[in-house]
Amino acid sequence: MAVRAVRGAVQLERDEAGHMHDQVSALMTSVLERNGLTSGDLISVWFTATPDLHSDFPAAAARKLGIVDVPLICAQELDVAGAMPRVVRVLAHIESDLPRSEINHVYLGAAAALRKDIAQ
Repeated sequence: MAVRAVRGAVQLERDEAGHMHDQVSALMTSVLERNGLTSGDLISVWFTATPDLHSDFPAAAARKLGIVDVPLICAQELDVAGAMPRVVRVLAHIESDLPRSEINHVYLGAAAALRKDIAQ
């Protein structure tokens, strides 16, 4: 079994904890489903959020999904002028037999514009 990385992102409509939980849950669920994974396949997960998001930690949504025995960490994205606002990104390290070319990176909604080259 190989170690792989899966990327993804979602843009929030507003900075509210409940909305963040819903959107990050949808992102993590899509990452798992589109790659045929369970939480047992996760090694670790990095979340980043743009500096305009303050309502909660994105990792809290993953914990509510039942991802409880996986190391999670949150960090703040660089504050780059003109960058898309209210974005949560994820970088999940996984165990998978999929070759790199078959990993499905997940960019939901408007966040698909961030990586048109790999968004599914």
